[in-house]
Amino acid sequence: MLETYLPMLFIFVIALTIGAVMFFGGQLIGPKNPTPEKMMPFECGNDSQGTAGVRLNVKFYLTAILFVVFDIEVVFIYPWAALFKSLGWTGFATMLAFIAALLIALAYCWKKGALEWES
Repeated sequence: MLETYLPMLFIFVIALTIGAVMFFGGQLIGPKNPTPEKMMPFECGNDSQGTAGVRLNVKFYLTAILFVVFDIEVVFIYPWAALFKSLGWTGFATMLAFIAALLIALAYCWKKGALEWES
């Protein structure tokens, strides 16, 4: 078992080491010349407007969550499509139930107005 997971552990240690060296190397070696101009908040090439505590509309979060949920669900469909012939009717019925659940969830979100952008 150790020979199975040892290469993966080795890659994680190397990745963490490289990340730490880059982060702390930039902190130690990088130039430090803070000026009032550099210390001002910067947003997309424009001066910031408003305060930092602006509350966003919940529609932004709802849209993001819906995107992630349906995007991840599509990931489950790809392996099924690759093994479609070998799974037989049982696999087909299972995926049909899965897609039906997705469509019911999508219809529910649509009915509740979660997909409407205007408030």
